[in-house]
Amino acid sequence: MPATNVGWAVAAVIFFWPLAFAAFTHSSNVIRLWLSGDHIAAEDASRRAKTLGKVALAIWAVLTVAVIVFYAVMISTALSSASSYSYY
Repeated sequence: MPATNVGWAVAAVIFFWPLAFAAFTHSSNVIRLWLSGDHIAAEDASRRAKTLGKVALAIWAVLTVAVIVFYAVMISTALSSASSYSYY
């Protein structure tokens, strides 16, 4: 039986919750599909749950880097404009 990849579904909840609904659905279907004899669908559901968890992690990483870059640009802009400000 393939892994349910519920850990990746939990990662989707933590890092990008909109994908968690689909990840948990696929994860919970793995055992049911395997026991009903649909082994290909069970493996596909397992793979999809894992993929959705990885996508959620990647989206979180990209958004985190974007926020850090945004703050760095805003701080550097504020500092450069403050140094050119005349007090007279």
